[in-house]
Amino acid sequence: MNSIVFRQEFLLKIAEWLFRLRLSFVGECIMTKVIIIEDQTAIREMLELVIQGEEGFSVAGSTGDGFEGLELCEKEQPDLVILDIMLPGLHGVELLRRLQKSCPEVRVLVFSGHQNTVLVQDAVGAGAHGFVEKVASLTELKTGIRVVANGGTYFGPEVAALLREAMINPQKATQGLNVLTPREREVLRLITESYSTKQIGVKLGISAKTADNHRTNLMRKLGIRDVVSLTRYAIQLGLVEEPRTTIS
Repeated sequence: MNSIVFRQEFLLKIAEWLFRLRLSFVGECIMTKVIIIEDQTAIREMLELVIQGEEGFSVAGSTGDGFEGLELCEKEQPDLVILDIMLPGLHGVELLRRLQKSCPEVRVLVFSGHQNTVLVQDAVGAGAHGFVEKVASLTELKTGIRVVANGGTYFGPEVAALLREAMINPQKATQGLNVLTPREREVLRLITESYSTKQIGVKLGISAKTADNHRTNLMRKLGIRDVVSLTRYAIQLGLVEEPRTTIS
């Protein structure tokens, strides 16, 4: 435990030194523009406070919706995005893919409570430069923010272990959502959110027939024939959240 704490503190000091060195070259007026995309209001507001308290960083905007987050990034062209994976509107991995096209210079740190081998591989493959778990300490989060903002990569210990597992067992890492096209992923998510084929077509701006073809293809690729099993599979891989139970 002490070695982990020492590692975090050491990396944070290095990141802070690099950031101050950058300031000395380009002048004190430079600010790292940050956009926060997180659907849980309390966590989003906490992240805003963290960023506002860090020297050289400013919050350019925040939102809890995937599509709104993409539009905000395209408008503001931030230096850094702190991104949740489970988002309404547009899934975090698909948002990452679109950011690579519309904001190719942006740095992205994923901050999520969901992590498994397939999800982490998908996020990194889609362009994430770092991934910190929501169970991480505030020190580790700040370290991740500064390291990624300075051009490095940073992965929390649990995520790093998953990446090592993927290297040891690459066959397992290539299973799952990687077999689907980006459009099929969107259709899968909407199916698990109880959208009908017609509604999916309207939502994605495609015909009902095309939506149905995507549905047929993704079920064939995954070897799943019913919506219940499809939903269970999507939850397991982190594409959608497990429904929360409310206590009355």
